[in-house]
Amino acid sequence: MSSPPTKTVAESSPATSVAESSCENLAAPNGSSSDALVMDDRCRIGDELSSLKIVETKGDVQFCRYIDERQMAAIMYLMSKDLSEPYSIYTYRYFICQWPHLTFLAMCNGYYVGAIVCKLDQHGRGVNRGYIAMLTVDKEFRRRRVGTTLVCIALDAMVARHCDEVVLETEVTNKNALRLYERLGFCRDKRLVRYYLNDVDALRLKLWLT
Repeated sequence: MSSPPTKTVAESSPATSVAESSCENLAAPNGSSSDALVMDDRCRIGDELSSLKIVETKGDVQFCRYIDERQMAAIMYLMSKDLSEPYSIYTYRYFICQWPHLTFLAMCNGYYVGAIVCKLDQHGRGVNRGYIAMLTVDKEFRRRRVGTTLVCIALDAMVARHCDEVVLETEVTNKNALRLYERLGFCRDKRLVRYYLNDVDALRLKLWLT
């Protein structure tokens, strides 16, 4: 199965690093702007809470690794709200079940508010190529470095697995996504004409790690 085009909903902001810790408090602090957060029940964190491992914390937003199918509905809902083309559950499972260690979620106040889905495999002459398949952040959490943090966490995970390069596609009209990735060092590699179902062109971006 070939990889579907990358879908990205993001905001621009600087890079960050990864530091893993145990899961502690997922609720926003009293007085946080997230106290009045209203999210769909499909994004509510359920009985998987006790199994979550936090890999990064930014203010009242925490970031965790994907653990199992209980998180699938939240990922699918977050992606489907903003992305231009629908994916079936089989597409999500293609990526997430084969590369669960390259899927991460952002959460706040008991809800998932963002996600990134990636893969890493051999490409060409022994090149370990990472691929960012999907990235989205709930609109209430954009411009808070949530998208950038998700990308950086995923990049760190790929580097730890000896990734040589990372690629993705995004719509030429998605200025926020282009700004985010270019600030992280991605370069415009190729323009793909009428790449999406809505006939919008895509830009393939590439980041060389070695």
